Amino acid sequence: MTSLVAPGVDAAASAPVTAAGPASHARARRSAPSTAWLGLVPFAAYVLLFLALPTVLAIGSGFFDGDGAFTWTNVAALGDPVVLTTFANSAGLSLLTAAVGATVGALVSYALLGMNPDGVVRRSVDAAAGVLAQFGGVMLAFAFIAMIGIQGVVTVFLRDTFGIDIFAEGTWLYELPGLILPYIYFQVPLMVITFLPALAALKPQWVEANLTLGGSRASFWLRIGLPVLAPSFLASLLLLFANAFSSYATAAALASQGSQIVPLQIRTALTSETLLGRENLAGALALGMIVVVGVVMALYSVIQRRAARWQA
Repeated sequence: MTSLVAPGVDAAASAPVTAAGPASHARARRSAPSTAWLGLVPFAAYVLLFLALPTVLAIGSGFFDGDGAFTWTNVAALGDPVVLTTFANSAGLSLLTAAVGATVGALVSYALLGMNPDGVVRRSVDAAAGVLAQFGGVMLAFAFIAMIGIQGVVTVFLRDTFGIDIFAEGTWLYELPGLILPYIYFQVPLMVITFLPALAALKPQWVEANLTLGGSRASFWLRIGLPVLAPSFLASLLLLFANAFSSYATAAALASQGSQIVPLQIRTALTSETLLGRENLAGALALGMIVVVGVVMALYSVIQRRAARWQA
């Protein structure tokens, strides 16, 4: 049979198409403008309008007086003993509730580690932790008032049944000590959410290698488990500290009088009739809070990167 096309001509015509075709298509795809970034526009607009812009306005207002003139008075007020005491109260409350929440949450996470990930208990606790970590504000304050308030269910039961008056020394629930229990209430589930994945990432091969080399359960945790989990635990502790330090709604609903912590001090600067003309002091207080939280979150990022080395 005689070919209608010469072999040389057929090779010359077909080779360039198969070699250059995919490459040209790839170049065309790379040169075409990508529209994937359009999906980030709603989120970027949300962050800009409700996070970045309010933050800039809050910080900027601290450098101006009521007439709009530049001043250092508001920023200098951060050195006032009353303001320093307020920051110390916030830091102490945040550190205490973060430490208790981290410890209890780590123990709960360890208990969950031995359960079936697809079991009813594990899934129920995971779901409850996700809900309770966001349960705060007025709802949480009302729950504690209804349970252990002056006429709360538990308060009345203890007083009428056992003669125990939990408010014999004063109405501590509506003061700074009364914020400890509500804060721990949402710190523990937050710790479970953040620390349980780190515990679950411990490799069974490490346990087997420890046993093969003659190690015990205690030696595994002392020499392998705890050193490996330490960065994740510290990162979670810092996250809990920042969460408590910036909380406002629960404290505002419980401690309606006084300004024991910084968020309540900001509220006082904005609404008090005794601080007329000093509303911009709230901006300086917000600046102080942003600096503290920024330092904490920077440390959190550094520790989290170290923890991610072995998790990867």
